[in-house]
Amino acid sequence: SWEFETLAVQRDAASGVLEIALNRPKALNAFNRAMWLDLRRCLETASDDPDTRCVLLHGGESRLFTAGLDLKSELGGFPTGDAKLDVSRKAFRMEPIIKRCQDGISSCEKCRKPVIVALHNGVIGAGVDLASACDIRYCSEDAWFSIAEVNVGLAADVGTLQRLPKIVGNDSVVRELAFTGRRMTAAEAKELGLVGKVLPTREACLAEARKVAHEIASKSPVAVVGTKVSLNYSRDHTVQEGLDQIAQWNSIHLMSEDLMKAGFRVQGLGFRVQGLGFRGRRSP
Repeated sequence: SWEFETLAVQRDAASGVLEIALNRPKALNAFNRAMWLDLRRCLETASDDPDTRCVLLHGGESRLFTAGLDLKSELGGFPTGDAKLDVSRKAFRMEPIIKRCQDGISSCEKCRKPVIVALHNGVIGAGVDLASACDIRYCSEDAWFSIAEVNVGLAADVGTLQRLPKIVGNDSVVRELAFTGRRMTAAEAKELGLVGKVLPTREACLAEARKVAHEIASKSPVAVVGTKVSLNYSRDHTVQEGLDQIAQWNSIHLMSEDLMKAGFRVQGLGFRVQGLGFRGRRSP
């Protein structure tokens, strides 16, 4: 089922694009227990869905992309106030709560299909975690980013501190942002490499993200899935380990019917294979 309490999902089997909108506009898309769980279940379903080729994630109708953690909702579930438990037993009960949140964010990265995120206005706390776990990030000119956990007495613990340094490659700036919680503008995010494009409005941002999602969905799903797997693996391993992984992967998948059919369409001596139209090809 594609019905979720905190997400609005539009599934277009014809194009292969799955749109996911965060859907708690009255709470400014703040993350509560249900949203963490919904996000994980939705992305895991998308990963296994043969009709989904690319995922587009956006902030829906909310004024902010997300206000981050819903403190009012989440703090009520923490075991910190239970006087009957000592600190170690409280920690044992807290760990699965943190893991639940981490799994929700990591589901974007673990999804076999590319995940594009269109960001607008405030991208706060968990919003930076979420953006960092996506494959392609676009934002509108009014977007701003804040690793806001430090402002409420927390160290960010669901992905930003692990992923953002690898994305932007500037340790000093990452530490400054994480230690201060200051706002980072869309222009600065583009300069650092956090986002690939900055569009004039949220509507233009979403339109550009949709266009790219449809283009990706038109490609061979075997090629796209293999590319994401290799990029993620290579990021966390040496160059040689990455080469070994893709050699093993392609030793199997180069025998796919997609490559064979593409080969028949190559015209002349050049590799002009644009417009191959892989919609309708067998999914992985």
